[in-house]
Amino acid sequence: MLTLGNIFVLMLLATAGAWLWHAHGLRERTLILVKQYCDKADIDLLDENVAFRKIALLRDAKGRKRIARIYGFEFTVTGEQRHAGQVIMFGPNLGSIELAPHPFREPEGESPQVVRQPPQVIELDQWRRERRTPPH
Repeated sequence: MLTLGNIFVLMLLATAGAWLWHAHGLRERTLILVKQYCDKADIDLLDENVAFRKIALLRDAKGRKRIARIYGFEFTVTGEQRHAGQVIMFGPNLGSIELAPHPFREPEGESPQVVRQPPQVIELDQWRRERRTPPH
């Protein structure tokens, strides 16, 4: 026969299981958002993974304090160095994605050195003489 204590323990276990299930779903959503961000930023997400760091009370875009989940991830630009990134999630909504300072890739097909011409100074009197139309 179930006692009140047994029912309490079962409810506590069910709540913990539901919270873990929900947290896993939020982590999967965060991973999808980070992959999309990395594709747009032309960087490579390492290990195809985001890791839960902590829960904190942070301000959202509207200035309200809310419970936020903070996830970490690693990315690379050149394939040689690992750089850290951080994602802040307010429930299923993205708060922000922050990247550590990192080098940028050179766009393909462009030369790394751009030769610029010095600005050309045109004297107004000379320009008028050159543009003057001869009398008919």
